[in-house]
Amino acid sequence: MHLYSKEMMKKHTSSIPLGHRISQSVSEQVSRLVHIEAFGGVVLILAAIVALIWANSPYAQSYHDFWTQTVGFQLGDWAMSNSLHFWVNDALMTIFFLAVGMEIRREIHQGALSDLRQAALPLAAAAGGVIVPALVYVALNSDPTLRAGWAVPTATDIAFAVGVLALLGKSIPSNVRILLLAIAIIDDIVAVLIIAFFYSGGLDYTGFWYVLLGVVLVIAWQRLGIASAYAYILPGAILWFGVLKTGAHPTLAGVILGLMTPVYARPLPADPLELVEKNLQQLRQQSQKPDTDETVLLQSIANIRQAQRELLPPVARVQMQLHPWVSFLVMPIFALANAGVSFQGIDISSGGAQTVMFGVVFALVLGKPLGIFMACRLAVWLKICQLPEGVSWSGVSLIGVLAGIGFTMSIFIGTLAFSDEVLLGAAKLGVLTASLVAAVLGLVWGVVYTRRLRQI
Repeated sequence: MHLYSKEMMKKHTSSIPLGHRISQSVSEQVSRLVHIEAFGGVVLILAAIVALIWANSPYAQSYHDFWTQTVGFQLGDWAMSNSLHFWVNDALMTIFFLAVGMEIRREIHQGALSDLRQAALPLAAAAGGVIVPALVYVALNSDPTLRAGWAVPTATDIAFAVGVLALLGKSIPSNVRILLLAIAIIDDIVAVLIIAFFYSGGLDYTGFWYVLLGVVLVIAWQRLGIASAYAYILPGAILWFGVLKTGAHPTLAGVILGLMTPVYARPLPADPLELVEKNLQQLRQQSQKPDTDETVLLQSIANIRQAQRELLPPVARVQMQLHPWVSFLVMPIFALANAGVSFQGIDISSGGAQTVMFGVVFALVLGKPLGIFMACRLAVWLKICQLPEGVSWSGVSLIGVLAGIGFTMSIFIGTLAFSDEVLLGAAKLGVLTASLVAAVLGLVWGVVYTRRLRQI
């Protein structure tokens, strides 16, 4: 029976047209690539390189003109228009923060943040990785205007850091990767709080009515058992507009939605696997009948899709669906819009720009690893926690170096911290330089670290 089925499958495959087989093979390869974290980091790097080349080419003015052009829409008497740069940083990046919120929700529910003892080490490491870089930056930038960028070097880019770690291969212990992820996620939580409390304008409390309406609609949709992600676009848009109207940064709406995403699958009349088996049986029976009832076929297929969807909780399912869009659309577009630093427009010789740039570089490249390593050492010495199995102090050092890759979140905070184009350009250049140096140092130290592991 087994041999027969394999022969039938081979016969069926050979009957598929060559063009279809080629397109199917390409589709499978693309699907595999989009789920490789290192590949997402490569796309992000390419987008940043394109932005840098464009902003320093003879067509540099077109780069500026493109992102500052006004885009808007109108509904009756109500209209909203803003620069394309605004729509990328304040609207499109909400999807990125939605994914961040879901990641935080999952970690709090059943991940590294679900147990206080388990979370103690990454919490301590993240605290050191935020406080020390901020102190390093402030030590070099005492002027109040320059000091506004203190939070720029406190963030870690998860995609880049994990992508570089993936390049080192499977010889890296899994607990090293888990610890890096946990630290980066806590970093994101801190970054969200910093944006909310330090980089949001004076609050307009009338906006909270819209926020409340959006939250109530999300809860109502969940209580009604509405599982389609598209149904939450309207409540999400209302919530986004409400956060914008309050004066807080509108991307925080994504975090709120992510934290509200259910961690349990929607209850069904029967076990999802039983529903799949039952409806597959119905499909087989119908397909063998001479007078196939198409209505029954369609209903069985719909039931299978519903059961398939409910095999995973929404927080996991939606995050997996968002991952390719965030990694290969949202973040590259953000990099393209924000990494275009014109070297002609930055006067590094001026004291302000120079200290901002070097403050960011030193804080990320030196402050991050130093802060993470010292905090871990202190937490273990105080017996608050212990190193996970397979994680040595060399592994902690590697995590600290890779955490110095700030990129996405660091550039994002930089756009909020500085309104002056020269200072913003210097901060971006510092982030790009530091992220490149940290990535190279991480790869070099990672190679040394893996060799040591093989000798043990």
